[in-house]
Formats: sequence, structure tokens, C-alpha cells
Amino acid sequence: MSITATFIIQMIVFLILVGFTMKYIWPPITAALDARAKKIADGLSAADKAKAELAQANQRIEQQLSAARDDAAKRLADAERLAQSMIEEARGKASAEGAKIVAAARAEAEQEASKAREALRDQVAALAVKGAEQILRKEVNAAVHADLLGRLKAEL
Repeated sequence: MSITATFIIQMIVFLILVGFTMKYIWPPITAALDARAKKIADGLSAADKAKAELAQANQRIEQQLSAARDDAAKRLADAERLAQSMIEEARGKASAEGAKIVAAARAEAEQEASKAREALRDQVAALAVKGAEQILRKEVNAAVHADLLGRLKAEL
């Protein structure tokens, strides 16, 4: 056979092979490639969507954390104010109670001083009567001279 006939037969076989490949082999390959490209595009789309959701979730979390921090700071400030007011109230009560105790102690001391003065006056009056008895060398009757002894106590 000649080279031209061989070439023509090879061309026919090649064309049959190309036709067979185009009809039976090429469509499943392109379908598989298209499906793979679609899966990759869907995966990338899902990844972008997940990134956006993650960013939104992070933003919501940050907002909630900020709100929680603000709430905690507010509660802490309220607690500090309440504690300060309780301390001031306790100080006021303690001061008032202390003033009452001091006033009661002063009143009691004043009463004791009055009693002591009265007792001292009585003793001074008794001593004055004894002194007068010794000076006059006679007995002075306290009942008779009660008015005089009362004035003496008042002067003392």
C-alpha cells in the first residue's frame, strides 16, 4: 500500500476515534468537570457566607460583651454607692448613738455632781453647826434653826 492510502485510512480511523470520543467519552468528562466546578463554586460561596456569618456573630458577641461589661460596671457603681450610703448611714447612727451616750453620761455625771454637792453642803452645814456649838459652848438645835441652816446650805 501506498503512503497516501495509509494516511487516508489513518485519517478515517482518527475521525472515527474523534467522533466516538466526542459522542461517548467527552460528555461524561465535561459533566464531571462542570459538577466539580459547581461544587468548588458552592464551597467558595459557602465559605464566603460562613465568613460573613462569623463576622456577624463576632460583632454580636462583641456587642453583648460590651453590654455585659457596661452592665457589670453599672452594677458595681451602684453597689459602691449603696455601700457608701450604708457606711454614711451607719456613721450617722453611730454618731447619734454616741451623742446620746455622751449626753446620758453628762446628765448622770451632773446628777452625781449635784448629789455630791448636796451631800457636801449637808456635811458643811453639820460641820458649821458643830463649829458654832463649840464656839458658843452650847448645843444648837437643828430643828429650831432649820431656816438658818437652809440659808446656809443655799449660800454654799
